[in-house]
Amino acid sequence: MLLMHRFFIGDKSVIWGTNKVQKQELTHEQLELNHQVASYALKIETFLTQINRIILDKENQTKLALSCLLAGGHVLFEDLPGLGKTTLASALARLAGLHFQRIQFTNDMLASDVIGINIFNQKEHLFEFKKGPIFTQILLADEINRCSPKTQSALLEAMEEGAVTVDGTHYDLPQPFWVLATQNPLFQSGTYALPESQLDRFLMRLSLGYPSRAAEKLLLQQTSRHDLIEKLQAIFQHQEILQLQCMVNQITLSDVVFEYMLDLAEETRKGRHGLSPRGLLALKKSAQAYALIEKRQFVIADDVQAVFVAVVSHRIGLGESETRALMQKVPVKG
Repeated sequence: MLLMHRFFIGDKSVIWGTNKVQKQELTHEQLELNHQVASYALKIETFLTQINRIILDKENQTKLALSCLLAGGHVLFEDLPGLGKTTLASALARLAGLHFQRIQFTNDMLASDVIGINIFNQKEHLFEFKKGPIFTQILLADEINRCSPKTQSALLEAMEEGAVTVDGTHYDLPQPFWVLATQNPLFQSGTYALPESQLDRFLMRLSLGYPSRAAEKLLLQQTSRHDLIEKLQAIFQHQEILQLQCMVNQITLSDVVFEYMLDLAEETRKGRHGLSPRGLLALKKSAQAYALIEKRQFVIADDVQAVFVAVVSHRIGLGESETRALMQKVPVKG
């Protein structure tokens, strides 16, 4: 596997892998990006430290969840109840300085219960729009596959557009807007499977799973998670989250990384419905966000590999182990 590293010497960028050394003059925009990444590095590190004190023994999942937020995408958790999904969403919202709401989906829930409804004001003789719980910055959509496909569609369309339309009137959702949805295993009764086209709207699919024995013992010894979350102080303001999302778009990728991503996409398409161009763009954005969290201004193959399973598995209908095995078949060329 080719490992590429970029080092900054004064105002020059030096890239070397196994075969070549290349020097490039940094532009003003690149120098500014370097400064911005360095200025946020401590806050990002503190954010992850704090969240990992709440969600024990799940460092990889919390880093991927933060990557998803900074990439401006939404995340789907497939887990049994009681494994910490609500706790994770609450802690993320508190540390990110964002407003948080939760919707508990049921099979009799209507689309208007999610996005809102026009109510007639008899005193003013006009209709007033009453906003639904979707008008927040972090939304926990709990057990999304327990509601009807029509209600699922209303939520997922709002996720895609960042806005809702009710009776012909357009309403923008607060920014940043991030949905953390949970889905029960399909073998449980009363569930409606999300179609592949709607699964594709989620940037990542993650699973917390059971904690280790040592983490579970610490969980028993500590005070309640609710009390710990109440003591958390916001590390970011919502304007800073928006700025970080803009910075993600400026993280650079080399031709070697682009070719590696294309090779991965081609491998997924052999004998099956593989990764779509939209999925490939999602992989790029996620790798850029992961690189930013790793305090880098550029993407390396390790970043692509770190996010690949979470971004790709639900898009091609494979499990995590099968998707990881597929990724390991593709070498990094350079």
